[in-house]
Amino acid sequence: MKSRIKYKFSLKKYNTFGIEAQCAAFINIKSIDDLIQVLKNNKLPIQIMGGGSNILFTQEHYDRLFIKNDLKGIQIHEVSGEYVEVSIGSGEKWHEFVEYAVKNNWGGIENLSLIPGTMGASPIQNIGAYGVELKDVFVKLEAINLKTLEIETFTNADCQFGYRDSIFKTALKGQYFITKIYLKLLIANHVLHTDYGDIQKVLKEKAIENPTIQDISTAVIQIRQSKLPDPSVIGNAGSFFKNPEISTAHFQHLKEKFPNIVGYPTAAGMKVAAGWLIEQCGWKGKRLGDIGVHERQALVLVNYGNGHGADIQELAERIQASVVERFEIQLVAEVNML
Repeated sequence: MKSRIKYKFSLKKYNTFGIEAQCAAFINIKSIDDLIQVLKNNKLPIQIMGGGSNILFTQEHYDRLFIKNDLKGIQIHEVSGEYVEVSIGSGEKWHEFVEYAVKNNWGGIENLSLIPGTMGASPIQNIGAYGVELKDVFVKLEAINLKTLEIETFTNADCQFGYRDSIFKTALKGQYFITKIYLKLLIANHVLHTDYGDIQKVLKEKAIENPTIQDISTAVIQIRQSKLPDPSVIGNAGSFFKNPEISTAHFQHLKEKFPNIVGYPTAAGMKVAAGWLIEQCGWKGKRLGDIGVHERQALVLVNYGNGHGADIQELAERIQASVVERFEIQLVAEVNML
């Protein structure tokens, strides 16, 4: 076996919050054979890790084996008509693959540029941004059943995708190790999504009238960099909370009291901007010692240096309570708290 287990291992460099935590054992997996060997011989509870960009360590020590996913590889399986079907190793970085796709003129994920994390985490979360979600281009995935050690295939329908949700966050949580995902991307006649967020504004500023997928990707990167802090500079995991969905009646009731409330229609009612709710409760830019809420984006909780995960969790709970009290809306964390 090429990969070696390390014991009493610091996880500080493996989470974008930069939280100090230690695990009983740690291994970086580079092949499926290595993974199966580790799973066969392991006696500890398992924690699978991708890029560490959607996780908050709330404890100082974990009596678990942390498995860092480093399965790589990109393979074209089919080119037909206007589409290409491609598989990607689950340890590949999401944004690096987006760059690869855009360079090859494969369209469909350019709006998802600069999202941190790995390919394997993307279907768990059904990542999305600026009017596009992973499920829009997702074909299937392969995953190892952690009990049987057999490789199983999950189609788009099998994954039960929802808003920042999938079966791997609910009924099958912690039961599979995703090894590869398959996407279907456009190689011609690209369908551009430019109406969401500030994309149109950026294109107009650049005097771009007929944008390419590269133009969209560049615009999204510019927008994200202007709103979200760089984890290498200040510890964070991006948006900490999901944008809540409420009934149309609830939204109309709130609009009477708060005319400037930000919301978007959905099939179930209205999606409300969580950042706006948090800002209205006075949290934007608030600092509590080594942790706080980012000054430019109220959705982002930050670690200024030596913050503890438990303190960030407590801050998140205080924010949730204040939003419930003022708006009768329960915010749900997007970040996985361990």
